[in-house]
Amino acid sequence: MYPEASGSPDADPALAGPASGAPCTPDRGAAPEVAPDWDVLPDPVRARLAEVASAALGGMPATDVPAGLRRFSRFTPAKRGRLGGAVLVAELRDSSAFRSAVVAWWDEHRPGELAAGPDEPLTAAAAAVLTGAPGAGAAVAAVARRGETTELRAERDEALSRVDKLTVELERMRAELAEAREQTRTTLADREAEYQKLRRKVSEQGSALRSAAEARSQLERTVALLRSGADERLAEIVAERDRERERAEHEHRRATRAQAEVAAARQAAKEARQGDEVRLGLLLDTLGGALSGLRRELSLGGGGPRPADLVRGAGAVRSGAPVDNLAALDALLAMPAAHLVVDGYNVSKTGYPELPLADQRTRLVGQLGALAARTGVEVTVVFDGAAVVSAPTRGTRGVRVLFSDPGVIADDVIRALVAAEPEGRPVLVATSDRAVVASVRRSGAHALPSSVLLARLRG
Repeated sequence: MYPEASGSPDADPALAGPASGAPCTPDRGAAPEVAPDWDVLPDPVRARLAEVASAALGGMPATDVPAGLRRFSRFTPAKRGRLGGAVLVAELRDSSAFRSAVVAWWDEHRPGELAAGPDEPLTAAAAAVLTGAPGAGAAVAAVARRGETTELRAERDEALSRVDKLTVELERMRAELAEAREQTRTTLADREAEYQKLRRKVSEQGSALRSAAEARSQLERTVALLRSGADERLAEIVAERDRERERAEHEHRRATRAQAEVAAARQAAKEARQGDEVRLGLLLDTLGGALSGLRRELSLGGGGPRPADLVRGAGAVRSGAPVDNLAALDALLAMPAAHLVVDGYNVSKTGYPELPLADQRTRLVGQLGALAARTGVEVTVVFDGAAVVSAPTRGTRGVRVLFSDPGVIADDVIRALVAAEPEGRPVLVATSDRAVVASVRRSGAHALPSSVLLARLRG
């Protein structure tokens, strides 16, 4: 909003402006009119010029819009005035063609609105500057004076308001001071009465103190008599305590030596038992080697084919062969000392990809635990450690859970597990990764597709 003409009797007559919408015409005897400086126009006049140009810009033909203002023509009038006000005023200052186009648009679409009367000096000043009327400087000066007068009146009203507030505060403080004085007089009277009461109490307590001093003297004499007898009894008690302490320390040393002897005996027995077990193991290994050598010397089995190996029309599962059905999987799981190595995320993402990774790990480990309990097979499941963002899943009974170290992928851990197994032990690797399948089969392990293992876990 822009300041408007005041209706009070003390309003500045110079603010009233011309009596009609016609441009102001200086008196013949007055000084020559000076055109207003666009760079020092009052802010209300600049804002009004921006509103006038913004309203006209939206309705102008595209050919009449300057190139620098075309991006503002798509805005609403209010947004144009807010965002492009400075640019619009600068274009009005620098382009007489744009000023003429704006004036022509207002004359055509809003005739008479720019010719404002004395009740709208701001519009009159903006119209005078826009049209270059002879009275433009006086109209702009009148608006500037009106703004200064409005600011001075606002400052005066604010000062009067502060005076009223200070007056009220002063009256309140005077009332509080009178009340504080009355409270001080009352407090002094109460303290005087309390002082007299304390004096009487001190006098009474002085008499009681003298009586207590006499009683204390009597008690001190009694305590001196008792202390002489107590010192002798205390010396006897201390001597007895020292004797008991020496006996307790002696018993403690004996108990410590006994515990050390028992621990040494247990350790010796343990070492002897371990030595016996080692010697027994070596003896069994020696006997086994001797039996194997004797079998080879006598050509008693072990080195040649068995009768079942000569039967045609059937074949055993070869080491490194793929396991594509549940029957072959069950046959391998039934073999003694079989080891099932599971590519964790490859299997879990195949079976239940909709679950979060932590839930996938928990579900898979639980199902593998049930399989291990049912078949007795050794199970090791390997997960990529890089995907673990919470506490790792603990293994259940019969299931070993491994996470690859930083910078190591689970595929390499699986290959290392297969390579660590002794030759001849049945090893199954559950994965659908072709690279892992090819490498573990070359190492003699059986490749088990993830879907086959999931079918067995569900069954």
